[in-house]
Amino acid sequence: MPKISLDMPNEIVEDLKGHVGDSKKFVSLADAIRTACRKMLDQLDEIDHRHGRLEE
Repeated sequence: MPKISLDMPNEIVEDLKGHVGDSKKFVSLADAIRTACRKMLDQLDEIDHRHGRLEE
């Protein structure tokens, strides 16, 4: 799996960390970011589909 590096505002990182850990939604910060990216891509695909921009 490729590794990436990115800059992110501290308030976003701290907000994400509130959802990471035992008994929380994500097991790691990386897991939270991957999940958010997947969800965003699904939403963009749905928007493209509604506007006829996706090939079947």
